[in-house]
Amino acid sequence: MAGGRPVSTETKTTCPYCGVGCGVIARIDDNGTVSVKGDPDHPANFGRLCSKGSALAETIDLDGRVLYPQIDGRRADWDEALDLVASRFSETIAEHGPDSVAFYVSGQLLTEDYYVANKLMKGFIGSANIDTNSRLCMSSSVAGHRRAFGADTVPGTYEDIELADLVILTGSNLAWCHPVIYQRLAAAKAARPSMKVVVIDPRRTMTADIADLHLAIRPDGDVALFMGLLAHLAGSTVIDQNYIGTHTNGFAEAFAAASALSIAELMELTGLPSMQLRQFFRLFEETEKVVTCYSQGVNQSASGTDKVNAILNCHLATARIGRPGMGPFSLTGQPNAMGGREVGGLANMLAAHMAIENPEDCDRVQRFWQSPDIARKSGLKAVDMFRAVADGTIKALWIMATNPVVSMPDADAVAAAIAACPFVVVSDILTDTDTAKFAHVLLPSLGWSEKDGTVTNSERRISRQRGYLPAPGDAKADWWQLAEVGRRMGFEGAFSFGSATEVFVEHAALSAFENDGSRDFDIGAYRRIDETTYETLEPFQWPQPEGAQVQTTRFFADGGFFHPDRKARFIAVSAPVSDRTSAEFPLTLNTGRIRDQWHTMTRTGKSARLSAHIAEPFAEIHPRDAMELGIASAGLVEIESPYGKAVVRALVTERQARGSLFVPMHWNDQFAAKARIDAVVAPVTDPFSGQPASKNVAVTARRLKVASYGFAVSAAKPQGLDTAYWALAKADGGWRLELAFDAAPESWTQWCRTHFGIPDHIEPLGYADAQTGDLRLAFFDGDRLLAAFFLARQPVAVARNWAIEQLTVRHAELAKRFAVVAGRPGAGRMDPGATVCSCFSVGVNQIVAAVRGGCHSVEAVGKELNAGTNCGSCRAEIRGIIDGCLAAAAE
Repeated sequence: MAGGRPVSTETKTTCPYCGVGCGVIARIDDNGTVSVKGDPDHPANFGRLCSKGSALAETIDLDGRVLYPQIDGRRADWDEALDLVASRFSETIAEHGPDSVAFYVSGQLLTEDYYVANKLMKGFIGSANIDTNSRLCMSSSVAGHRRAFGADTVPGTYEDIELADLVILTGSNLAWCHPVIYQRLAAAKAARPSMKVVVIDPRRTMTADIADLHLAIRPDGDVALFMGLLAHLAGSTVIDQNYIGTHTNGFAEAFAAASALSIAELMELTGLPSMQLRQFFRLFEETEKVVTCYSQGVNQSASGTDKVNAILNCHLATARIGRPGMGPFSLTGQPNAMGGREVGGLANMLAAHMAIENPEDCDRVQRFWQSPDIARKSGLKAVDMFRAVADGTIKALWIMATNPVVSMPDADAVAAAIAACPFVVVSDILTDTDTAKFAHVLLPSLGWSEKDGTVTNSERRISRQRGYLPAPGDAKADWWQLAEVGRRMGFEGAFSFGSATEVFVEHAALSAFENDGSRDFDIGAYRRIDETTYETLEPFQWPQPEGAQVQTTRFFADGGFFHPDRKARFIAVSAPVSDRTSAEFPLTLNTGRIRDQWHTMTRTGKSARLSAHIAEPFAEIHPRDAMELGIASAGLVEIESPYGKAVVRALVTERQARGSLFVPMHWNDQFAAKARIDAVVAPVTDPFSGQPASKNVAVTARRLKVASYGFAVSAAKPQGLDTAYWALAKADGGWRLELAFDAAPESWTQWCRTHFGIPDHIEPLGYADAQTGDLRLAFFDGDRLLAAFFLARQPVAVARNWAIEQLTVRHAELAKRFAVVAGRPGAGRMDPGATVCSCFSVGVNQIVAAVRGGCHSVEAVGKELNAGTNCGSCRAEIRGIIDGCLAAAAE
């Protein structure tokens, strides 16, 4: 049973990764095998899936799952665990007040989970100390929307991106972070080549492959750029004076602030030449249908809210908002960041887009909930929340579906705070996360494929997540856990939910309560639905008021903002001084995501296919910087700030700007030795949104000197690793492992036996060269490879993907075994090379061979190898390989 119904053969559900909100069809074959494909009827993706979505079936095994409640590491039943949680929270509140407890929740939760958590904390505990990891990705957009519009409203739809004549992507590596939207944009541009795309990013990411103009802006130069644009527009004929006068306030002040910057100051603040500035300004001026998409590069900044408002100012000034093909568009990072915002999951919001600072809204929500008390002031935002945990102000903490020991800035301090907290509850699906190890009570939650509820994507579209597998062990829905604790705390009547449907219905009813169009979020049309209707609910966009026909709505083309006077606000912003570097910390660190991993890898780390493209943590560094620092390509880099250190692989590339580093945020202590990059990130936040500044961190970098480097493949998961560097990744048939050593052990053979689980009776095949320092060992059990270990004084030159394949083939012939020791295929066999296309496991050497065979376009390579024909996020990389091959051939 899943969610109280029989498992069906085919189930329509929603992807649990980014904010695109793709529809997925999960199928269970007669033999129990699960497969997934895109839902062709879902309006977010029309059947497309990215590499992560395509690999969902590879991530749903029960390895490492929390299967029953645990108290201090021992097994418990639900009654004992929930009684303990309720009693400890109640006792803490009684002794120290409601602000002594906190919830830290997640955009991985479903809306129903989020709603119950918010109701319990704000309406019945009486504190607003509930915040979410969405604080780390989208809260600056929320703050900017609320300042300008009076509500957290995303005006447009995905269709606008396809209808636009100019699409501006700022702070968004769309090709890797929102691949399906990128493919919709790429398809629209291919069909209509006159469409222009501008990419604004310090790095030349894969998204820039589609750009007509790439603006390699300085970190945090966005405010100045859009101030300059506003000043330029004000001197043109495209300013819409009628719209400004009728529907807005504050234009004069915003214009005065923007026009104060000279072109020389703009060049200095943005790092862009005047020719590029003027080209961008003219493009915006001369193109009516403009959509500006922005994401983490805008939000994750100490000036993130001002960046958002600087963008909104330009769209309001030209009335390019709320009409087909035009408007500002915030691309959310998580599958339900928007749903969390709808229920008031942030510490400074109330449910149903009501304002915690508004006494009327507080009274309205309290009357609806019939609650004894309600929070009437903002609670602690994420960074301040964990500071309060550290100083003892917060004495009981419940963390749900997130891993702050990896994802929060100053992550080592966060770990120490949680470790010292008197009472910590963690609800999660995995036992061994970096955060779960600190739990006094660990509660087993349902995961994707098991849980039922709704999520809201970036275009305000609410879709169902449906369970299609049985709950493993004693795992329960998060909303159920919260409701049970609410009952045990004495709030029986308010938390008597019997199903996710009942929670959703109450959520919908609150959205409509005393609304009558005064609030943007209204799904009152669904406040009376039954279990059957909820089960079959089709994706829909809000608002959907009760009694209205189902509709797709854009906001603000004719005004109708949500400030009391129904007018928008221009916000006068000022350009920050963005350079945070110093003589001691002269480089700028930028963190972010990569194509095939998600958050802290608790899900994607289970997929061998997703780890094949990039298998270890890395730092992009410009060649000149690498040369000056003595860092060789594929060497190891130690990155340090006043807050912590990390060690990653060097990826020397001209895609990276001089003076800057890019490091992904995914790796954690389960997959690498010292790669939690957020331990390096300073806890600096935006003053309005409280969002941490993860894109502009002053650091230093140095070459990590080691005695030797290693690479290994192992059928068994390596255990007990304690070396200068290691990075572990799932592989077909086992595991792959990158290593570095400060010194040699007494016996390399024994080291392999200890860490790869090799029985003593199995002797290795191999060789050692004392002069070069090379060592090769391979352990076979009959014709099956158990492990192969390669050591060198420099980064190991091994055909890695070929070596991994040897875990899944038989080696009856001695020649095949010697090939494994050599680390490369014999004559007549191709090494596929590093994976480029994860969807079809196509390597760089295969693409090069196809190009040499006459495939001189991405389409031709796709026809030959399938590479780039599914999610398409590798197409830019394929094009780069083609260009490189053709350029070399022309020399």
